[in-house]
Amino acid sequence: MKHYKHKQIFLYIIPILSVIFSSSVVAGDRQKEVEKVESSEIVIKSDSLEIDNIRKIVIFTGNVDARKDNFIINCQKIRLYYLSDSTEMDSGKEDFKIDKIVATGKVKITRTNGGLAMAEQAIYYQSDERVVLTGKPVVKQGNDFVEGAKITLLLKENRSIVEGSEDSKVRAVISPKNKKR
Repeated sequence: MKHYKHKQIFLYIIPILSVIFSSSVVAGDRQKEVEKVESSEIVIKSDSLEIDNIRKIVIFTGNVDARKDNFIINCQKIRLYYLSDSTEMDSGKEDFKIDKIVATGKVKITRTNGGLAMAEQAIYYQSDERVVLTGKPVVKQGNDFVEGAKITLLLKENRSIVEGSEDSKVRAVISPKNKKR
């Protein structure tokens, strides 16, 4: 395993990460904080970065800030699992595909056009475009919010599943909308 500072490896990681969040992810209302980023790339900043090509994992640790044109993810750690096409390794060009991304530690996903998701852990499964939030997950939009033991966001289907547990039921708060006349 090699341990690198994040600035030294950005050119290698950015193409890998450009596919990560090609779909929407639930999040919030901090449009002014979003840096100008090309729509196809994601910029991840952290205190440190570790790459393990044997286990095919990239680990961003400490004050992680991941930004794309329409969302921001803040957390303590992101573990990015990838698959590589070894048929291209002989030519020096390796094809990477994201398998899943695991964000942990006070995860906060904010969308520029409104919405916020918070949890202790968020797992994004690239193949079926699914996000699973656990550890006191809450999803907010304006004054409305929903919470449960587990929240699954099915991005392709534009739907969500909120599950309770033995200890706590699902809770949703929906505020009436004021109509302008």
